[in-house]
Amino acid sequence: MRRLLPEPADDVTVDNAYGSPLGSRPDGPWLGLCMVASIDGSIAVDGTSAKLSSPTDTAVLARLRRLADVIVVGAGTFRDEGYGARHKQDQRIGVVTRSGRLDYDSDIFTGGAGFVITSESGAPDVPTGIDVIRVGHEEIDLAAAIARLPDLTQSARYVQVEGGAALNGAMFDADLIDEINLTTSPATFGGPGPRVSSGAPVHTHRYEVAQLAIDDESFVYTRWLRRRD
Repeated sequence: MRRLLPEPADDVTVDNAYGSPLGSRPDGPWLGLCMVASIDGSIAVDGTSAKLSSPTDTAVLARLRRLADVIVVGAGTFRDEGYGARHKQDQRIGVVTRSGRLDYDSDIFTGGAGFVITSESGAPDVPTGIDVIRVGHEEIDLAAAIARLPDLTQSARYVQVEGGAALNGAMFDADLIDEINLTTSPATFGGPGPRVSSGAPVHTHRYEVAQLAIDDESFVYTRWLRRRD
């Protein structure tokens, strides 16, 4: 990986390029969004991100997951991407769902890492013993859900959001994303597949580039920091 910004450098390792989150919050968790997308914005081909990715991109995802105290993911992405065990001790993985139709026999839940984020009226059949955050009457109040994450884990300093598009859109709508870690895959795919976000009302949230790198396969790796000034 060759870094172009902020300081140019050759042969930068993934661990060095993604050594820590871009910041922290004194009043709650710092939220980072991690996605891979094609040049034309698609985040899934044939239902998953596999055809968009590369070994270096996979290493970036793995590194950021090791940094995360909590991972938050939408139910569709959880089902399609085959989430397995946690990536470090005490890590929690929250699945955002209205229906609650999830495989509660999967390793995520049987191993104690998984929990459900839903509304007061949602997910009526979550088995006993699985943690549930219920916020909002009909629509899920994501800001309130993030505020309650420290109730479920000893540390919730860094939370990684991993899509899909509807969850990303809801996170942008609530202005919860502090940093975006985006890999751009050097291809276009067209079609009706999902883009980085969907469903968010019109808004303007400014970000500034904190890091820009490229690998030998022309994958571009950017880290974006939310401007709140």
